[in-house]
Amino acid sequence: MVNETQTHVDQAEALEDEDAYALGRKAVAEVLFAVDVEDRDRLSALMEPLHPADIADLLEQINAFDRMRLIKLYGQEFDGEILSELDESIREEVIGLLRPDVLAEAVRELDSDDVVDLVEDLEDAQQEAILDVLEDSDRVAVEQSLTYPEYSAGRLMQREVVMAPEHWNVGEAIDYLRDREDLPKQFYHVVLVDPRLRPVGNVTLGRLMGSRREVLLTSLVEDVFEVIPVNREEGEVAYAFNQYHLISAPVVDENERLIGVITIDDAMVVLDEEHEEDILRLAGVGEESSLSDSVIETTKQRFPWLAVNLATAILASLVIAVFEDAISTLVALAVLMPIVASMGGNAGTQSLTVAVRALATKDLTGANVWRVIRREVMVGLVNGLVFAAIMGAVGLFWFGSFNLGYVIAAAMVVNLVVAGLAGTVIPVLLEKTGVDPALASGAFVTTVTDVVGFFAFLGLAVLVML
Repeated sequence: MVNETQTHVDQAEALEDEDAYALGRKAVAEVLFAVDVEDRDRLSALMEPLHPADIADLLEQINAFDRMRLIKLYGQEFDGEILSELDESIREEVIGLLRPDVLAEAVRELDSDDVVDLVEDLEDAQQEAILDVLEDSDRVAVEQSLTYPEYSAGRLMQREVVMAPEHWNVGEAIDYLRDREDLPKQFYHVVLVDPRLRPVGNVTLGRLMGSRREVLLTSLVEDVFEVIPVNREEGEVAYAFNQYHLISAPVVDENERLIGVITIDDAMVVLDEEHEEDILRLAGVGEESSLSDSVIETTKQRFPWLAVNLATAILASLVIAVFEDAISTLVALAVLMPIVASMGGNAGTQSLTVAVRALATKDLTGANVWRVIRREVMVGLVNGLVFAAIMGAVGLFWFGSFNLGYVIAAAMVVNLVVAGLAGTVIPVLLEKTGVDPALASGAFVTTVTDVVGFFAFLGLAVLVML
């Protein structure tokens, strides 16, 4: 009994060592072993308990050769949700490996919004292959969604909507739902519509099932009710879901007629993608970078911003060249110069990251922009004064020069103040001019802090010490 208890403890400790909810290395190794020995029954047994998202992670983690062997061996069945969860960089590859009958069965399981997400980035031939396996009504719905602008609510919505006339009571709605055989697999609201099919309110399933049959649906509508125009940009839709804590929202056409619904899971996917894009853009590695990308694809994504960085570095070097004689006279300037530029760059990046994220979430607006700018400048001033004291002491004790300590201290204050200012103002100005601040701010802020840092430090050194 003691040994059995200890075994459970050891197992629990081992589980704690694994990343929560991540697919463990042992599970991946077992799957690959089953593929190596071509044991289909073993592979099916290992894959059966896995969530579609975990299977998608598995396919993304292994190399292309193992991915092909796994799909060929496992190919007698394939959950459509796996395709939805797959990274776009390998989704087309996986679809090409599936047998037509397996692909057809997988796609038929999906809601219309998932099918749209699946086919919108595929080549025409693969798009047609998937659309051909759909029922006529589903194909028409998907094709109509594809006519809406990319990244719009029309592409995000699902056409399967549960609606009821606004004059119904609870009993009529429940009887209607019980009689329907084509209810969506998952829905949260019954949308009330007027005679012209315009949505007028949402009734949650909880309130519907918890009310007496004679209660009118209009008395159960939620207080918060947002209607999404079909051409609304998906980022704005995701913001509305996050801002107003929506679970689902009806989508209307130009005549305000109900044509679909967007649910919280799709809105959160958009938010997640936008956060990821912002991070990748800030780093200059391309908004669609993936671990599955080839060397050539990754190089193409990163090269342009490395080229921009080279140009800005040359500009900073030109400033240094102006003070070449001063650097030759005082070697200590060359030693301390990178410290000023590095501190300014890091401080600018901190302010820049806060500003770009606040712009994306609409927290930074015209109403509070000057307050935020003042705060970042004051933060730069305070940090500058603290580090100026530290570096002033370093300059004094390291090189025995009070003037050198004074120069680097003053340059530190100037550069950190400018870093706070540039890190906030540059993203705001770029957004005003229609340029994505996440994409272009980094290069500008780095240039400003490098140029100002070098100029302040070397210029002060010339004035004070030479």
